[in-house]
Amino acid sequence: MKPGACLVLCFALCLCLVEGQDKNSKKTSKEEPAKFNTKNRDACEMTVSGQEDLKLRITCTKPGSSYWCEYTGKPSICRLFNTNPKQYWHQISLELRKTTNACQDSAVLKPSMCQKAPADAHMKQVASSLKAATQKAAPVKPAQAKPASKAPPVKKAQKPAQTKPSPGASSQSEADKMAEEYCWESLQGMCSYFIGLFQG
Repeated sequence: MKPGACLVLCFALCLCLVEGQDKNSKKTSKEEPAKFNTKNRDACEMTVSGQEDLKLRITCTKPGSSYWCEYTGKPSICRLFNTNPKQYWHQISLELRKTTNACQDSAVLKPSMCQKAPADAHMKQVASSLKAATQKAAPVKPAQAKPASKAPPVKKAQKPAQTKPSPGASSQSEADKMAEEYCWESLQGMCSYFIGLFQG
């Protein structure tokens, strides 16, 4: 075999080996869960799945309770991620170690190696058990009370019709007046009676 052909064959074999190693390294970086502890000593584990749109799931346990959250993003947009994905996830775990709560303190994860990459390359939180819990615990707003219906207008009380005095009554009052004027006080009642008879 010619030396040139041997060189080409060796070069092709080397390329295949390098590509295989890259693929294996990416697979292992996605499949192997990474473990870390937060500042509050919550024991956490992060797993990665997907191909282009990667999903990062973080589950944490602490005495008496547990929580989880999920992030999505396209870190493959970042050139440095493609060359060293393990370093990318290692930087994310370091960032989460600095938090008191791995799912509450970081809405977006931006490792320093891909800090200047486009926004789609960053891992954004899309779901969390903490958010679901706070939504359930939120108090329900009381229904607004309907305005009280207006009471029907009160009708003004009609004035009682003035009754005209009967002719006898008017004549009686005139008889009283005349009796007061012309009769003694002790006889005014009898005078008034007789005057009324004559007027009637």
